[in-house]
Amino acid sequence: MESKNNNRAKTLAVFGTGSDVGKSIITAALCRFLWEQKIKVAPFKAQNMSNNSGVTPEGLEMGRAQIVQAEASGIPPHVDMNPILLKPTSEVGSQVILLGKPLENHTAAEYHRKKNHLFASACAALDRLRSTHEVIVLEGAGSCAEINLMENDIVNFNMAEYSDAPVILVADIHRGGVFAQIVGTLACLPQKEKDRIAGVIINRFRGDISLFGDGIQWLENKTGKPILGVLPWYDHIRIEEEDSVVLEKLTASPDRSQGTLMIAVIRLPHISNFTDFHPLTDLKGASLQFMDKPADLSLFGAVILPGSKNTRSDLHWLQQTGWADQIIRYADRGGHLLGICGGYQMLGQMVHDPDGLEGSSGSGRGLGLLPVETTLSAPKITTLTSFSWDGQTGNGYEIHMGKTIRHGAEALFQVHSRNRVPCNHDEGCVGKNARIMGTYIHGLFEPPEITRKWLETIGYGHIPVDREGGLAAREKEYKLLSKHFQTHINTQLIMDLI
Repeated sequence: MESKNNNRAKTLAVFGTGSDVGKSIITAALCRFLWEQKIKVAPFKAQNMSNNSGVTPEGLEMGRAQIVQAEASGIPPHVDMNPILLKPTSEVGSQVILLGKPLENHTAAEYHRKKNHLFASACAALDRLRSTHEVIVLEGAGSCAEINLMENDIVNFNMAEYSDAPVILVADIHRGGVFAQIVGTLACLPQKEKDRIAGVIINRFRGDISLFGDGIQWLENKTGKPILGVLPWYDHIRIEEEDSVVLEKLTASPDRSQGTLMIAVIRLPHISNFTDFHPLTDLKGASLQFMDKPADLSLFGAVILPGSKNTRSDLHWLQQTGWADQIIRYADRGGHLLGICGGYQMLGQMVHDPDGLEGSSGSGRGLGLLPVETTLSAPKITTLTSFSWDGQTGNGYEIHMGKTIRHGAEALFQVHSRNRVPCNHDEGCVGKNARIMGTYIHGLFEPPEITRKWLETIGYGHIPVDREGGLAAREKEYKLLSKHFQTHINTQLIMDLI
């Protein structure tokens, strides 16, 4: 299929030698750089597989990485930037989100049979973006050289060919074997795909970059492709990462210094929206740890049950692994528990799924720590939500199926608007002595005022929250990212490509 929009926006693609090599961040950096050149730019990823999603101003669902990239481009996020979102519900199945709305759950084989229709939908979304922008930066998925998947792939080279996009290949030197990553990727590609690669960016370099000059020369001689730049490792820029691989970096032993608030997040098998906890990693005097193996929680000042794409399955996992016993014991000893979305549902008495929305139909007994009961049902709720907590206001978002009913308990928050429509609703639940809380609101810790209120509630009000919140804070990070990118990348070569 050839694009009908070749006379519209130029395109540029960012593909990787593998997963988690930095494609999403480099795409965001490119978007911000082009925006700073007064170019009307937008991001695009035809298909994203992630349980980290967010909500657009229209109340539709899309991947968080493309929301970040849209912000870096200086524009509101729109589902055309991520027309297909796959949210894994099992090892072989995913919920398919098409243009911001749930389509249905599919196994990999079922999804494969609908690829032609989905590819056409993705192409149409790209065409719409190209009609209103000057440059579109396409992000690929995983490795662009998966031989067994290439024929039916709708994210990498088929989309680059459709839009006639030159490709920047990204490799990660930090994980080792960068020469083999680059040469091996090119060796696996058919000639026409190899010819489409216009240059290479080497990401996450540590050490004296001047010592890598011979390596750059060897790669350029061997591949015939220019090295557009080598991006050093950075610690001074804080931008959300969506790939679940980054969770491996957050499982180190917590800081047990005296006075440190140790926070445990239970790493559920189907964890979703773990970016909720990004702001907590910046707290001085706090240590965040994602935990997958059951352990004594008595040393932790707070324990969080995060969102889940398969609540009943993850609830069963908690009960089978012994995590449920540890969590209940922690609560009985006076610990502070917070459940967000699926985690909120798990803290309740029962979770019902009469229509099998997340797998087989049926009911599951919850942890029994909040007097609430949940019934999963369609349609999916996706809202941008304005709320308050004892006078402290914040903005977040909701993405969930079904409804949770409180039985004789207080609400946690007051909701003042959803998708910009004013309302006055109770939300969430507060249990014993305000020690056990649950809410459907994601992005809870983004507003500094809400973070401060939570810290006060769990007895750590002395920890400072000295940061801005919201887009103003993220804008500073995008600016830093662009500066880092321009310092180390030959941006003139990139401008020549478009």
